[in-house]
Amino acid sequence: MSEINYKLPVITLRGAAVLPDMILHFDVSQPRSVAALEAAMQEEQNILLITQMNEEDEEPAKEDLYKIGTIAKVKQLVKMPKDTIRVLVEGKLRARLDDFLELDPYILGEVTIMEDEDENSELEEEAMLRYLQRLFGKYAACGSHMSPELVKQMESIDGINKLVSQLCNNIPMEYAYRQQLLEARSLSERFELLSAFLVKETEIIRINREIQAKVKQKVDQNQKEYILREQLKVIREELGENNTLDDAQEFEKALRKLEASDSVKKKIRKEIDRFRNSVNNSAEYGVIRGFLETVLEMPWDKMSEDNTDISEAENVLQADHYGLEKVKQRIIEYLAVRILTKKGDAPILCLVGPPGTGKTSIGRSIARALNKKYVRISLGGVHDEAEIRGHRKTYIGAMPGRIAMALKQTGVKNPVVLFDEIDKVGNDYKGDPFAALLEVLDSEQNCKFRDNYIEIPIDLSEVLFIATANSVSNIPRPLLDRMEIIEINSYTANEKYHIAKRHLIPKQVERHGLVKTQLRLNDLALDRIILNYTKEAGVRQLERRIGDICRKGVRQILQENKKSVGITEKNLDKFLGKPKYNFEQANEKDEVGIARGLAWTSVGGETLSVEVNVLPGKGRFELTGKLGDVMKESARAGISYIRSIISGQGIDKEFFENNDIHIHIPEGAVPKDGPSAGITMATAMYSAITGNSIKADVAMTGEITLRGKVLPVGGLKEKILAAKMAGIKKVIVPDENRRDINELEAEILEGLKIVYAKTMDDVWPVAL
Repeated sequence: MSEINYKLPVITLRGAAVLPDMILHFDVSQPRSVAALEAAMQEEQNILLITQMNEEDEEPAKEDLYKIGTIAKVKQLVKMPKDTIRVLVEGKLRARLDDFLELDPYILGEVTIMEDEDENSELEEEAMLRYLQRLFGKYAACGSHMSPELVKQMESIDGINKLVSQLCNNIPMEYAYRQQLLEARSLSERFELLSAFLVKETEIIRINREIQAKVKQKVDQNQKEYILREQLKVIREELGENNTLDDAQEFEKALRKLEASDSVKKKIRKEIDRFRNSVNNSAEYGVIRGFLETVLEMPWDKMSEDNTDISEAENVLQADHYGLEKVKQRIIEYLAVRILTKKGDAPILCLVGPPGTGKTSIGRSIARALNKKYVRISLGGVHDEAEIRGHRKTYIGAMPGRIAMALKQTGVKNPVVLFDEIDKVGNDYKGDPFAALLEVLDSEQNCKFRDNYIEIPIDLSEVLFIATANSVSNIPRPLLDRMEIIEINSYTANEKYHIAKRHLIPKQVERHGLVKTQLRLNDLALDRIILNYTKEAGVRQLERRIGDICRKGVRQILQENKKSVGITEKNLDKFLGKPKYNFEQANEKDEVGIARGLAWTSVGGETLSVEVNVLPGKGRFELTGKLGDVMKESARAGISYIRSIISGQGIDKEFFENNDIHIHIPEGAVPKDGPSAGITMATAMYSAITGNSIKADVAMTGEITLRGKVLPVGGLKEKILAAKMAGIKKVIVPDENRRDINELEAEILEGLKIVYAKTMDDVWPVAL
């Protein structure tokens, strides 16, 4: 084989390969390619066409081009818009690009013409010719869209070289495959590649035709079924029937799987029969369908298995909550009875206490301890009885009540249902929700609770109902009588400390993306947060303050590249600012006319100073400090009692006619009312009138009568805690509150002396 070298302009092709004897149109717009064409036209109009390996390259390097290309003759140039030239070329010879001689203004390449390496006999070429013609005939016959004229033309060719060239140029194939044929060094190699390609394409076309036939058959079948269904639909509409038969069968199947009594199934089956005979465009159709979907999802007799391990339940309650011993004890008792009797009515508990004391969260813990499903129903703002009992299903937009929906949501008939904020229920012209709750929360009636939408009696006796309320004063007496009241009082500072340590700090640290070692809050700082930055019965505000510290800690870690942040009582102000609350401390010395009382508020207890001045006047009795009616009456009762006994104390009878008495309670902008300041105001007035000083370390609470009897009061735990915070050493309480004091924890009473008083004669010797 001899090799002939040329120097020819080079044009690179993207996504195309040209073979000898192939005529091709393509557009040229690159400056280098246009220059190459111009150079070729000035010579013998020959140019080398080389295919790029990567179609995205605008100016490919030599290594990014295939080595073998085709020398082509430029037949025609046509100028197109936007500086584009359309070129018509005819492939002539295979050639190898050896090197780039120039790159500017066009590629000038050193080219070597390639010749076939093998020589075949006439018989071999004839055999190859017939085989290729036969393969092409099969390829054309199987549906390759080859024209009959082209098939005849291929059959009339009598040379294998020409046949291979014509087939390569006329059969659709990827440019990469054409490049393989171009790079083949012999006729035999091109023959084998082309034969393999025809066999492969023929098989692919055959498989595609089979797939198309199957798809067509399936589509035809679906089309046939669709037409039949539409015809059947029209027939059923003419007969008053419709396609509810299929839906009715699905409902029947669901009914067979439903765990329910025979009476319930009988009622549902009757509704299914009505649904089967209804027309889908009627109003009744939608009503019955919605009803069936609801009742078939209700857990009529489906129950979850309760936890029977008392120790495990107790451990869960202890882990989730610190304190709340009464609640934990009641739940453990319920579980013990349940285990022993294998049955038992679920109690209806009502947790009453200030906000933030864990009433809602303990409901979730009870469900976890007993291994029951849990659902919360918020009753705050509910004023429509239908919210509880449901709407009649004939109404537009009717739906079951919240009780039925809760059971449907949990999927069992024995969940824990939490009625949150039951004291916030209202009523109006739409009915009284409290009246509906009477049946729900009565263990003697709720075994057959009737929802207006479902109509079938629902057994609620297995449901463990828990209600929460901030106060029982807004709950009607008949409803209150059906619940077991468990009071959750204010937390002590010690309880808040342990709750923060066990629950709040780890929760906030995790919520803010920190780890335990990145935030260190020492005990003294935590105590100071509880005393000086929060004023509440619960721990919500405490949790917010801990969250504030975590956020500022995260900022320091990110901005100042600190590994950890430490919070002590010394740098606490940098995180939370100046202290917001300060407990009024006990007076440093005994004073005349100033008594320390104890008051209950929604955020805990407070100490209350009562100041009395006696000044010359005309017997006026003045009360200031924004006092409520109850406190005003207590003050008047106290002064009446003092006037009735003062004659024996050496006081002039005309004292009250010649002097004015002014009672003032500081913080005048804050409303104050309640029945617990009677003995405090009476003691302050008695001290101011007689001139006897009141001990600074004594505080008191209790109501007074006209005869000087001391009446019992509530909120003793919060009041005792407030006295302890203020540094009081001795607290006077009504004798009838002795049982309430005995129920308090030892840590609350530690360091305090409790004095019980039946009358004012028991109060004044201790206080003065």
